[in-house]
Amino acid sequence: MKFAPFFQHYKQAIGSLPSGRSLGKEDLLTDVFLMATEGQLEMFYAPHNEWLNRSARIVIIGITPGWTQMKTAFQAARTALAEGLPDEEVCRRAKQAAGFAGSMRSHLQDMLDRLGLPEYLQISSSSALFGESRHLHTISLLRYPVFAEKRNYTGVHPDIWSSPLLRQQALSVCEELEELREALMIPLGRAVERVLRRFAEQGRIREEHVLWGFPHPSGANGHRHRQFAENEVPMRRRLSVFFEGPEAGMT
Repeated sequence: MKFAPFFQHYKQAIGSLPSGRSLGKEDLLTDVFLMATEGQLEMFYAPHNEWLNRSARIVIIGITPGWTQMKTAFQAARTALAEGLPDEEVCRRAKQAAGFAGSMRSHLQDMLDRLGLPEYLQISSSSALFGESRHLHTISLLRYPVFAEKRNYTGVHPDIWSSPLLRQQALSVCEELEELREALMIPLGRAVERVLRRFAEQGRIREEHVLWGFPHPSGANGHRHRQFAENEVPMRRRLSVFFEGPEAGMT
């Protein structure tokens, strides 16, 4: 496991956040945690994407942490700091709590269960991935929360490659994905998939280790059920080949 100490810069500010209540945008979307701006884009710090699980067999890749994940990560980190835990454990707990937090996680778990992933990993259900299981690593192409015109950035406006800020962030995360190239990568949605295809073309990740066609699990994606149904068979085949070998995909 690898821990990035960027957390140190914000540790005191996190420890000083109000306790005993849910954190709001007035607490977190402030100059204290603002990392960079570019036009209408704003990127803020969050403490849950600085911990790398090198032993992961599954890597789930989102576009960027949204507000719900950001808030959840800060609240988990605030609690862990109050308990006096080491920095690495603080970030691990923040990551475990915030990884695709909210209804998105339940939608994600449901789709992974329907594909039969738990059977390959010998776990009871995909919900175990977000518990104490060591199989999972979650990450976003844009490691820190990005907001476009004060709303969650969705990967469309602007396009990642047209923005120097977003492009640099994506290329930075690609270095992390290269360390996990033997794991199964699950890009959530078409915006993430487009970026991973470019990385695969460049030989930075393994094309055959990507579960192409997985829908974004957000409730705002009204097409996710149709997209899942359209891609279910090839995704099942890809899982079979990944875990059982090329011969399994011929049956």
